[in-house]
Amino acid sequence: MRVTAAGTKRVSMAALICTKAGHRPRLIYRIHLDRGPSKGRRKGFTETDYACLLDAAHQQLGGPIVLVWDNLNTHVSRTMRELIAARLWLTVYQLPPYAPELNPVEGVWSHLKRSLANLTKHGLDQLTALVKTRLKRMQYRPRLIDGLIAKTGLDFQPP
Repeated sequence: MRVTAAGTKRVSMAALICTKAGHRPRLIYRIHLDRGPSKGRRKGFTETDYACLLDAAHQQLGGPIVLVWDNLNTHVSRTMRELIAARLWLTVYQLPPYAPELNPVEGVWSHLKRSLANLTKHGLDQLTALVKTRLKRMQYRPRLIDGLIAKTGLDFQPP
């Protein structure tokens, strides 16, 4: 999301929807602030940023993770494949290309964007605070997260 009239400043977000049999679904997210131009630096999440998110999820969930991921270039890069290979507790499956309807996290972004519609923020810090508040609210709404999973039509329960 770009802040109105803020040039190249942006707030980037990454999230995981986590399910475990017998437990409520969880939303784990991270926010990355890009405060302006810097040569040679990626504006959004890097492979290392995604690896840190996965490490945090592993720590919070306390067990192995089976990750179903879209085909974002950062998710399928050689660097990311190396980071994944170094995590023996992580198994990754890729979603088919161009299949956002199968990714429940897309519903998180849609819900978040709708909740931010028609709001004017006066700076990056104010927008970031609002985004964090809205994502935190979603974390405490397991029925919403269940609904986002159900909308994909996929069954994430182990056989």
